[in-house]
Amino acid sequence: MSGRSTSQGFRKTRRDHSREVAEDYVELIAELIETDGVCRITDLARRVGVSHVTASRTVGRLVEAGLAETLPHHPVTLTASGLRMATAARKRHQIVAEFLRHLGVSERIADSDAEGIEHHCSPQTLEAMRRFINPERSSP
Repeated sequence: MSGRSTSQGFRKTRRDHSREVAEDYVELIAELIETDGVCRITDLARRVGVSHVTASRTVGRLVEAGLAETLPHHPVTLTASGLRMATAARKRHQIVAEFLRHLGVSERIADSDAEGIEHHCSPQTLEAMRRFINPERSSP
């Protein structure tokens, strides 16, 4: 592998990881707003298992990306783009977790494993999983 392709691979991996973190955070923000009515940086830090500073920096990146909005000492909300990302991430998670349960994986493990797998499945793979789960919906 050439040095150029190696560095391109590292950049792609960092971009993919950054998107994965963003998807996890917007999904969690949406969940906290849905269940608790509000999402605070402290709530995010506790749920993700990171420091308040780390969660705050990540939310700052979400704000810069146009996915979230917040002011100092105020709750975090999602923009329309952030809400779309959260909805798509949740749907992918549900498909992967249900697929794993259909394979005989326990609910707890399927949910945990889906958390990582969901970010790396292509639309084609997700559609194949959906058809496997619900074959009667695949008919024309």
